[in-house]
Amino acid sequence: MRVLVIGAGGVGSAVAGTIATWNLFERVVVADYDLAKAQRAVAGKGERFAAYRLNASDEVALLQLIDAEKITAVLNVLDPRFVMNIFTACLKAGVTYLDTAMSLSTPHPEHPTTMSGLKLGDEQFALEERWRERGQLALCGIGIEPGMSDVFARYAADDLFSSIDEIGVRDGSNMSIRGYDFAPTFSIWTTIEECLNPPVIYERERGWFTTEPFSEPEIFHFPGGIGDVECVNVEHEEVLLIPRWIDAGRVTFKFGLDEQFLNVLRTLHTLGLDSVKEVNVNGKLVAPRDLVAACLPDPAQLGERIDGSTCAGTWVKGTGTDGSPREVYLYHVVDNAWSMKEFGAQAVVWQTALNPVVALELLDSGAWSGTGVLGPEALPATPFLDLVNAHGCHWGLEER
Repeated sequence: MRVLVIGAGGVGSAVAGTIATWNLFERVVVADYDLAKAQRAVAGKGERFAAYRLNASDEVALLQLIDAEKITAVLNVLDPRFVMNIFTACLKAGVTYLDTAMSLSTPHPEHPTTMSGLKLGDEQFALEERWRERGQLALCGIGIEPGMSDVFARYAADDLFSSIDEIGVRDGSNMSIRGYDFAPTFSIWTTIEECLNPPVIYERERGWFTTEPFSEPEIFHFPGGIGDVECVNVEHEEVLLIPRWIDAGRVTFKFGLDEQFLNVLRTLHTLGLDSVKEVNVNGKLVAPRDLVAACLPDPAQLGERIDGSTCAGTWVKGTGTDGSPREVYLYHVVDNAWSMKEFGAQAVVWQTALNPVVALELLDSGAWSGTGVLGPEALPATPFLDLVNAHGCHWGLEER
């Protein structure tokens, strides 16, 4: 397999490092608008790796790079603004496409906090027939969340439950960052998008609908020494993916956000600093959200300052295969000190990077295959979870 990784930020660099550590694939190309970042991502990794400068908005340049390097699979780890350009270019090029975040949503114009408008991934699913007709695969949402969380849902449906009442993806951590009062461990651009958009909920009898940001707070107990964390509703792809392939009465996504983090996000929104619409600043056009992102530290460079662990997982309630009520939490915990030692990447970005690498490995071996626009829950869970364990990145299951 010849892989093109588009984006040399935290996740892209961690993808390259993990591929190199595990000695995977015939060729690995890392491309970024900033050539120096791409070069740093492949430095010291051998002749199989190459770096290119690429403007992901330039479809012609992207097609030329795919052709020149004889690429067979493209992994997009840029923020979701670039999804559709890369997605459609891969369709034209006849290559496999993977991403960790799906096409952007647009709130309902009249009822944003009760009715869904354009949903996450809708633009990609609109082209599903074309991908299927061409015999190509677009595997969407294959990070940690969405990604492994969706694989957990598939595993629960296939092996643990005869019927499912509720699937709730829950994400929390006890991480702290020395020297910063506020420093997100993931892209602030994406974090703002997820947290300030109306969250989507799915119910079998109602379909998809929206609610207020940060609604339905609950205390959830996370394993790995993390403990109790307050979680709130956040817009996320799992709620749009899981119901397409798994029958569940209700599907939600809740993220652990402390009060300080919530207050910062609310303040950004109040001041209009979450906007992506450019404003004129002394003759220069600047998007306020881009300015916020530029003012904050790069999450990929925070690893040495982070203490603690992060947990991503899927909480499933229903009827077990023996006919009795059952409730489980399937999860993956990463300790920052461990990921820094093993892969030189902070826990959140490495946990995200792990899953597309495993997916590419399964596609390369033929253990995973398919056509059309698919989410991770459309494919068998066991090969994925077995390979995660085989690499020493163990997942867990708690009866609740």
